[in-house]
Amino acid sequence: MTKKMNPGPLGLLGFGMTTILLNLHNAGITELTLVIIAMGIALGGLAQIVAGILEFKNNNNFGGTAFTAYGFFWLSLVIIWLYPSEYPALTADLTSMGFYLLLWAIFTTFMAVGTITHNTITKLVFGSLALLFYLLALGDFTGISFITMVAGYVGIITGLFAMYSAVGQIVNEELGKKVFPL
Repeated sequence: MTKKMNPGPLGLLGFGMTTILLNLHNAGITELTLVIIAMGIALGGLAQIVAGILEFKNNNNFGGTAFTAYGFFWLSLVIIWLYPSEYPALTADLTSMGFYLLLWAIFTTFMAVGTITHNTITKLVFGSLALLFYLLALGDFTGISFITMVAGYVGIITGLFAMYSAVGQIVNEELGKKVFPL
């Protein structure tokens, strides 16, 4: 019997690992460097888009929409960071970034509602991600760096939830039993 394809762990790892790296920066633990940018393009962006397309192929609209949208979030964020080096007049200000993050918060809130029938870890991923986006938007709107720092710690937790979900799905499937409760 052939196993059914499950692109979810790939998407969750892409999301989780990239979210942790960026939020180490938001929390003030690391600098924003090429390490975060490269991860944003490769694992946060491209790997999630691939996972999303495969979820659509599996007739999973939720997973397809989530992974594809957040994959493009990462690519757009990297463009926002890098594009001003060529065109400084287009640099994103805190207000425009606040609205950008607020739109992602609203989208994520609706996605979190969609997890009501999902497992606990998925609810935690989307609930904490919505909180993260709201905090980041608030930090940008107010210019209060403490809010962004708190958001960074929420983001680290969010990324850890996603990584746990990915590893749990992989290990549980490989061992044929629930080693990691989801």
